[in-house]
Parts: sequence; C-alpha cells; structure tokens
Amino acid sequence: MNKVAYSLKETMLTSRPATMADFDFLYALHKAAMKESVARMWGWDEAWQQNYFREKFDPSKREIFQWKGEDVGTLSVIETEDELYLGLIAFLPQYQGRSWGTAVLQQLIHQAERASKIFTLHVLKTNPEAQKLYERLGLQIVAEEEFKYKMQFASQPTPD
Repeated sequence: MNKVAYSLKETMLTSRPATMADFDFLYALHKAAMKESVARMWGWDEAWQQNYFREKFDPSKREIFQWKGEDVGTLSVIETEDELYLGLIAFLPQYQGRSWGTAVLQQLIHQAERASKIFTLHVLKTNPEAQKLYERLGLQIVAEEEFKYKMQFASQPTPD
C-alpha cells in the first residue's frame, strides 16, 4: 500500500502502511473503538481479545491514518474483481466526530463506483452508531447474519 492523502475540509489526513511495530497502537485502537460493541454482544474478556488480536494480526492488510504526524486510526479495504469491501475503519475516540470517517467512506464509495465495483461492509448489530453513519451515506442492509449485518451502497446491484 502506498501513502494516501484523504482530502478533508480543514485538515489533511494521511495514511501509511501498517507494520509489525504498530501492533500496540492497533490493539489499543481496537479496544478503544470496539470494546463497547463487543461487550454488548459477547462480553469483553481482555485475555481472549489480546490473544485473538495477536493471532489474527496482519499489518499488510491495514493502513494507519495520521494527522499532524500522529497515529489516529486505521483502515482495511479488500479489493476484488467486482467488490470493494471495507473490512475496518476506526479512529481513536478523541479523533471521532470530525467527519474524517465520513470523508474516507465517501471517497471509497466513489472509488468503487468509478471502478464499477460493489461497495460492501459488515457492521455488528450492537454498533448502531456506525450503522446510522453507513445508512446516512447511502448503504443499506442486504443480509442479516447472526451477529452482524452486511451492508452495501444502495445504488449498486446486489451480487448473486
């Protein structure tokens, strides 16, 4: 992944590829951003979360968002022949509410549209705040799974 600049209103949010050295930051971000939703669904077991995160950690699939040189969030996007799938977007709580996530999501949706790809993601059922954001951006629920919803940008056809 190359360094990407996301054009935002009054600031410049940049991204860089994640590395193994980002493990501690990314786990702290995971905990800060996801603990409440995970706890509502399954409860939060710190030892289990740390072990699971360590086992699944693959920095090659993530970017780190930076603002003024400080690590503030992460992004994981998987692109296939016909789909742009948002695996994860998260910002530290003190950097939420600045419309950064909205701006990044809008750019990803436009990227998918330009490439004639479907834009999809999953959201935990216990994360209504994120679900509302996605719906506001034009995504709709296309499938319900046990613990999450699959959402897709509404103007795109549902894949077979």
